[in-house]
Amino acid sequence: MSLIHMTAGDDLPAELPGTGSGPVIVMVHGFKYAPGHASECPHRHIFSLTPERDCYKVVSWPRGLGFDGTRPDEGLAVGFGWNARGSLWRAYREAARAGAALAATIDALRAAAPGRPIHAIAHSFGARVVLSALARLEAGALDRVILLAGAEFGHHAARALATPAGRAAEIINVTTRENDLYDFLLECLVAPPARGDRSLGLGLPIGANVLTLQLDDPDTLDVLACAGFAIAPPAARVCHWSPYTRPGALDFYAALLRDPGRLSLARLRAALPERTAPRWSRLLPEIRRPLSMGHKASS
Repeated sequence: MSLIHMTAGDDLPAELPGTGSGPVIVMVHGFKYAPGHASECPHRHIFSLTPERDCYKVVSWPRGLGFDGTRPDEGLAVGFGWNARGSLWRAYREAARAGAALAATIDALRAAAPGRPIHAIAHSFGARVVLSALARLEAGALDRVILLAGAEFGHHAARALATPAGRAAEIINVTTRENDLYDFLLECLVAPPARGDRSLGLGLPIGANVLTLQLDDPDTLDVLACAGFAIAPPAARVCHWSPYTRPGALDFYAALLRDPGRLSLARLRAALPERTAPRWSRLLPEIRRPLSMGHKASS
């Protein structure tokens, strides 16, 4: 099986499972998970091929990303666990520390699998972990990064993207207006790095290597359906886990990470809507004015 489970600070196994010719995909969880926890261990839940917990927010990331042991070219999945338990503030601080451990893991993967593409996919505070790692990595250490409802501020993200590794990586920022409440709470409860700063839900700074994709936008879903990715529409007005629990979403991310040539950022940018819906437009449909894709804006 081409899947390994790691906890922040662990060393890589002496021998990696056979990775064939496929990519290395590092998966990073968000808030409330912790390796070894009795009920919230990511390695037994979202990082497992057969999650032990029957819950609407627990689906198998590795299986959804194409890791099932049936193909010689499926690559290697790495479930990266860190202690995201405790208060919101503790988890936010710990995410930055976990970023240093993730950078060491990625460096070790580079040494163990030279020349292989290494990608990352992260949810919630996991986005902060990955962005924190970028500042400690060399250019080209990560190829593609998918951030799902990222719980981080735009100022911190912009600093990470200005580093050599950040400039070299391709960043796909998956947002949804279902997550507006969680974005707003982050901004209210965690001190921002700059006055008036906003969360990633309102977009990253525009750049050739950055794409913001609003996954609850009907026009976006139509474009992806025409490209062969049938992603279910949102079923709730508020949901933090929708970017990976909705049927078809993980299939789309698998294609983004496994076939980047077919799904280049330039091609996606040309096909997708140029603007995202404003904050609260899912809860308050009368709000119509769109926001430019990739720009931060005040609520």
